[in-house]
Amino acid sequence: MAVRRLSVALALLCGLAAGVAASSAEDRAIVLASTTATQESGLLDHLLPIFREKTGIDVTVIARRADEVLDGARRGEVDVVLMHARPQEEKFVADGFAVKRFDVMYNDYVLIGPKSDPAGVKGKDIATALKAIEAKGVPFVTRADRSGTHAAELALWIVAGIDIASTRGAWYREAKQDMASALDAARTANAYVLSDRGSWIACRERGDLDIVVEGDKRLLNQYGVMLVNPAKFPNVKKELAQDFVDWLISPDGQAAIAGYKVDGQQLFFPNADKSGG
Repeated sequence: MAVRRLSVALALLCGLAAGVAASSAEDRAIVLASTTATQESGLLDHLLPIFREKTGIDVTVIARRADEVLDGARRGEVDVVLMHARPQEEKFVADGFAVKRFDVMYNDYVLIGPKSDPAGVKGKDIATALKAIEAKGVPFVTRADRSGTHAAELALWIVAGIDIASTRGAWYREAKQDMASALDAARTANAYVLSDRGSWIACRERGDLDIVVEGDKRLLNQYGVMLVNPAKFPNVKKELAQDFVDWLISPDGQAAIAGYKVDGQQLFFPNADKSGG
């Protein structure tokens, strides 16, 4: 009987220890909401193991389009946000949902199109290129999904002086999906599409597509990171999430970003602003 009682006690003790260990592991984990480009490009798969090795903190990623990232963060469902839609990010901070926004890295957008370039836009600036595509009614695939890339595309139509909502025709085709799917739709339709460079480099099925416009300063794609406001959402793991923000903009984190390459090409370029902005 004494042996049985000892066995039961040991089992309870082991169960308690396992529960404490599981609770401790959970306590050392945060939730990161990010736009799909960081996930699809493979960047987060590169960065997060490095961060975990250094800090012991696990990061669960929720990859969504920009509006969904912020909607979830406004409900306090995540601890930290990493995205590329600066006007929306700045409003998020101004509305009190985040403590501060920090620049982290950038890449750029590129206009992808058929190698035959039916609109004759290769080498032109982005505004001239979009005007030519619209004037000639050459197929163009829009993500049409309220993502950061979709928002950037709509802003570029405005820069080109085109009211896309009223001038769009059958040539303007909605993917309503992520970047990989939009690139696939453009390949199938022999169409033009705006892509972030990282997604384009990571794309394996390019078909007859190539970069036709790049290097225009209006194509800069800036990423920012924000700690969700713990004063508004007490469940936010302030210290752990701040550790992630601090690491991302530190020399170590910036070097890890610079070190991520696909086929020898660097996808993101660190430019942390440690003062916030």
